[in-house]
Amino acid sequence: MPGMGLTAIGVAGVTLSYAGIAHTFIDGMHALTGLTMFMGLIFLAAGILDGGVSTSNRAKATTLVILSIALGFGMFALTMNTSNYTITIAGILMAIAFPAIIIAYLAMKHPPFAKPIGSIVGIAAATGIIMWVALGFVSPDTYMIPEQTAIEEPAEIASTGPIFAIEILKDSAVEGNPDYDPDVAIVTQGDTVEWTNADSVAHTVTSSEGFGELFDSSTMNQGDVFKLDTTKLEVGKYEYTCSFHPLMVATLVIEAAKEPTKVVIPEGAAISEDGKIYYDPETIDIASGTTIAWENADNTVHTVTSGKPPADADGMFDSEMMTAGGIFEYTFTDAGTFDYYCTYHPWMVGTVNVE
Repeated sequence: MPGMGLTAIGVAGVTLSYAGIAHTFIDGMHALTGLTMFMGLIFLAAGILDGGVSTSNRAKATTLVILSIALGFGMFALTMNTSNYTITIAGILMAIAFPAIIIAYLAMKHPPFAKPIGSIVGIAAATGIIMWVALGFVSPDTYMIPEQTAIEEPAEIASTGPIFAIEILKDSAVEGNPDYDPDVAIVTQGDTVEWTNADSVAHTVTSSEGFGELFDSSTMNQGDVFKLDTTKLEVGKYEYTCSFHPLMVATLVIEAAKEPTKVVIPEGAAISEDGKIYYDPETIDIASGTTIAWENADNTVHTVTSGKPPADADGMFDSEMMTAGGIFEYTFTDAGTFDYYCTYHPWMVGTVNVE
C-alpha cells in the first residue's frame, strides 16, 4: 500500500527534525516531511476504506518499520531534546491519527456512521485551522513562545560595552616625552578601557588614589594589554601613573552613561502596506558609541537583524525573537551605514547611519 510507505517516510522526517538530530526547520524540511506524512495518511485511509487493512507480510513489515521509527525517535524527542515544539507536534499527530483510525474502523464495521462522523471531524478540523490562523493575526501564539526563565549570572562577567583604546607610547619613559595617548581619556561609564604597551620598557597603569587601590595593571611588558571595566567606577576624574616612572601621569574621566536612543516597532507592523513605517524612525543618524534600544510595541513577534532581506543577515547584530513589549539594545562603535530587517516579516526594514 503506497500510503504506508509515504507515512513511514513522513514520520521518519518529522521525528528526525523535531528530535533535534537534524536541524532542518529553517530550510523547510519540517514542512516537507509533514506534507509527505499527511499525503501518506490520505493514501493509507483511502486504501483501508477501499480494501480493508492489508494482512500481507509486506504490510506487516512496513508497519513494524513505522512503529520502530516512531517509537525510537519519539522517545528520544520526548526525553532528550530541548525543542519547544515537541509536545505541539505530538498533539498534532495524535489529532490526525485518532480521527483517521476511528473513521477507518467505522467504514469497515459500521458504514452508515462513517460519513456523518467524517463530516463532523472535517468541520471541526476546518474550524480549528481557521481559528488558529485568525488568532495569529490578532496576537502572538504565546503558548508557542518559550517562557523566559531567570538565569543566575556569575558574580563577575566580562564587559560587553565598547572598548576605548589607550596606548603607552614608545620612549615614554624618557622625561618630557609623551606617555599615555590620549593623555586625557573621556569614557562612558560601562565601557572597557584597554591600555596597550607599545614601549620596549615595562610600565604600569596604576591609579594615583590609594596607589593602585582602584585599579592596577601590575607590570606590563612590551605588547601587553590591560583592560579595565568601568562599570563599577563612579562618575568623575581618576588620575593614574606608571609606578616605575612617576613622571608619566594621565587622567581617566568617567562620564555618566547616556540613555539609549529609542526605535519603536509600531503596532500593526506585521501587516505589509505601501508607505507604512515599520521601524520608527525608519532611518536614524547617530554618533559613534551610541546605543539604540528597539522596543516591540506590536502584539506579535519580530526581530532586529542586521543585513538585507529576505535572508541576507550579516551577523553583526540579531535580537532573535522579540515578543510583545520586548527590548533589544545594541551599541554602534564603528562609523558607516547599517541596514536591518525583521526575519519574520522581511518587508520591515530600517537603517542606522553612524558618524
